[in-house]
Order: sequence, then structure tokens, then C-alpha cells
Amino acid sequence: MSLTLQELKSHLWNCAEILRGSAVDRTDWKAYILPLLFFKRLSDVWDDETGEAVELYGDVDPVDYPEIHRFTIPEGCHWRDVRATPVNVGAALSHAMREVERANPDTLYRVFGAADWGNREMLTDEILKDLIEGLSAVALGNQAIGSDILGDAYEYLIGKFADVTKRKKAGEFYTPRSVVRMMVDILDPQEGESIYDPACGTGGMLLGAIEHAREAGGDPRTFFGNIYGQEKNLTTSAIARMNLVLHGIEDFQIVRQDTLRNPAFSDSTSGGLATFDCVIANPPFSLKEWGREIWEADPWGRAIFGLPPESYGDYAWVQHMVASMAEGAGRMAVVLPQGALFRKGAEGRIRRALLEQDLIEAVVGLAPNIFYGTGLAPAIVVLRRRKPAERKERVLIVDASSLFRKGRAQNFLDGEHAEQIVAWVNNIVDVEELARVVTLEEIKAEEWTLNISRYVLPPIGDEIPPLPEAVEAFKLAVTEARAAEDRLREVLMEGGWLA
Repeated sequence: MSLTLQELKSHLWNCAEILRGSAVDRTDWKAYILPLLFFKRLSDVWDDETGEAVELYGDVDPVDYPEIHRFTIPEGCHWRDVRATPVNVGAALSHAMREVERANPDTLYRVFGAADWGNREMLTDEILKDLIEGLSAVALGNQAIGSDILGDAYEYLIGKFADVTKRKKAGEFYTPRSVVRMMVDILDPQEGESIYDPACGTGGMLLGAIEHAREAGGDPRTFFGNIYGQEKNLTTSAIARMNLVLHGIEDFQIVRQDTLRNPAFSDSTSGGLATFDCVIANPPFSLKEWGREIWEADPWGRAIFGLPPESYGDYAWVQHMVASMAEGAGRMAVVLPQGALFRKGAEGRIRRALLEQDLIEAVVGLAPNIFYGTGLAPAIVVLRRRKPAERKERVLIVDASSLFRKGRAQNFLDGEHAEQIVAWVNNIVDVEELARVVTLEEIKAEEWTLNISRYVLPPIGDEIPPLPEAVEAFKLAVTEARAAEDRLREVLMEGGWLA
């Protein structure tokens, strides 16, 4: 029976409750829970593969058949070995993780991060044993899970325990699964096409593209050799590799490097960047110090539409992705802050050039507070190398800010919302107060802005009072506010707080 998302959340919450008794800061809990989850998953998959070998080869030591395993787990470094350790559990756990990394340098290098498992002041043996026992009850083998278990865990932990302050400063926000699904459905990757994410994180968008094809009846194996990702963060890029392999995806390339400064994939024939059928990404919002000094004489010629400003890297990502789109069927979807739709200066000139080249196909504004770690309202921008005739010199502008389910601390784009947006983009039709097909001439008349409110006006609700009533209500509110201030001043003076 497959582990449900709710069951997974319950186990992860139990881990969090255990960590409450430790000296580990709440915002760092995920840095301990996730590696443990990965280690348990890895060990369970190893056991699955061993069981399959026994069925296939009979009563023979599976160690004689190393090819059955996707990963190597050295002797004494399995989950059960750590579980059986009576004392100094942190040291045993750290040793097992490092040996697993060392035995799998191509796929698992530094995948377990830099958590200080051996610090007994932060994590006592009792706490570690409780964590290990808690996760030992969770089956994480291939037969036990029916979804992207690592992505589910990451999404939940980021949503619950992320250090929002640090992530905002980094401009990096986790992409909710529903948004990934929507972007992938818009691009509609087909069997055998190449897929590239230049800011791939833990690989969720690449997995989403493969799952899309599988659900459409395609064979995921046709993507083998056609999956490419690049990620600057060392641990995150390692997790992406692990994520893909544990999902049965073989022959892919995930490279840890700074995409804007050192793009990893090139075409030996043309001498330029490698190009792909589907390019998809949620790059860091408005990245500062993104590498402008390199782009001033970019050897890859990516600044063809202009040089982005130093303090906003959004159009560096866009131009890198455009340069990575294949001729013919090439298309891309990218998450941007809505400010990138209307900011002027260098960004305005780049946006104008993209529009004049008729590359932009659709702009979708989403509701605020949908992405973990930011209250910003993001936009999805869809570009296509060659538009079909009926879409030429037209851009679909969608205001989807009303499509969300309100949560206590987070808004949610549900599946039905995403499906509705995909239908609008695919059919490129007008929808009253929600979507409009706008000509390039009209955008030109608006000075090349893609500010959604310039083209799609939100509905005026019946609850809005006539102007005279609104003015009177405002005057009354001002009077009441002044009276409250006067009363507060009196109380403070009576209490001796004000002289």
C-alpha cells in the first residue's frame, strides 16, 4: 500500500516534535529531517532491489550481483546498521552517510548536506534514536510510495519550517507542485523531447515533465539522455540527482555550477549553447550580483536583447533560457516577479525586443502568497520560438489572481485552478475580466509594458459604495482615528508615560 501524503506529513511532523527537545534551531530542522529521510529511502530501495534479485536468482547472495543496485551502500552503512548502534549514534550516522557519498561520487556527492550529527550538545543519543525509530516505521521503498516522496517532503518542510528571512534575501522560493504541473502542462513535453531546467533545485520540474508524458501514455524511457539541469547549490543539485535516480530515471545530466556565469551545456557543432525543446525554470527572483561583469562580454552571446541591470537578474535568466530554446519546436515557461513585466530602463528595452521578435506567447499573473517563502504575486511567462499562425503578433494576458484557495498562512493554487489556466493558455481566448488576447500594436501603444492591469481589469464588486458615500466614510474614519489618538495621549499622560 502506497504511503499517502497525509501519512508522510504525520511522520515528518513527528520528527519535528522530537527535534523540539533538541538545541537545533527550528529553521534548521529540515536540514536534519531531510537527510534522514533520504538515507531511509536509499536503504529501503536497496532492500527492494535485493529482494528482486533473490526472486530472480534464487537463494544466492545478492552481493554477487552489484548491477542490480542503483546505488552502492558499503558494508555497515545501511539504515539498520545505524539503527542498531547503541551509543554515539550521531557519529555512526555521520560515518554511514559520508561512506555512502564516497561510494557514489557521481550521484550522491555531498547529498546529505553539512548537518553536525556528531554534536552531542545539539543532538543527544536519545533524540537521534527517537528520530531513527520514528522513521523506521515508514516504508519508503519503490513499492511503498506512489509520488515524488522527496519533493513532497521538501515542500512540506519548507512550508512549515523554512527560514523565510534567509530565503527572501536569496530571492529563492520553492515552487508549489500545482504551479509546476501547470507550467509543464502548458509546455506539453512529448516523448523523446529534450527538457532543460537551468535552475533545477531538487529536480521537481524535470520530474513533472516526465510524469506529464507518462500520464499522456508516453514512455518515460524516451527521455533518457534528454534530461538536463543545472543548479548552483551543491546540496540541492545532489538531491536533484538522487531524486531522479530514485524515480527510475536513467541517463540524465545534472550539473552543479552557476548557470549565468558558467553555463554547463554547449553545442560542439555550433560552438554556442546547447538548445532544448522544453526549457522550464523558477529562477531566483531579482537576483543581485548575478554576473553582469561577465555578460558585458558574454562568450555565449546571451545578452542579444540587452544587458540587464546589476541589481535585477530576471532578464539574464530569461535571455539564457531563450538562447537555450531549440529552433522550431523550442518553447519555455519561466516564473518571474511581476515587477519584471513593467519595470523600465534596461529591462524595458529587453522586454520590448522580446515582444518585437514575437517570442512572448502568454503572461499569467498568479495570486500573492502562493510560493513558499514570499508573499509576492508571481507571473508565469510563456515564450515560443515559432508561434503558430493564429498566435503571431498576439499575447494572451491572464489575470489569475482570483484563482486560489485561502489558507491560514499560505494561499494555494489547487488543481482545478491550474487546469483552468492551462485551458485558457492552450485555447488563447478572451475570458471576461480574466484573460485577453492582446495585439503587439496595443502593447506598443502602452509603451511595451506587460503590466497585467493595463489589459485585464479586475471586476468591480457590488460592495463598492458610490463616491460621496466613500468620502463620508473616509472623513468619519479620520475623525474616529483622531479621537482615539487623543484618548491614547490622555491615558499615557495619566500614567506618567508622557510629560
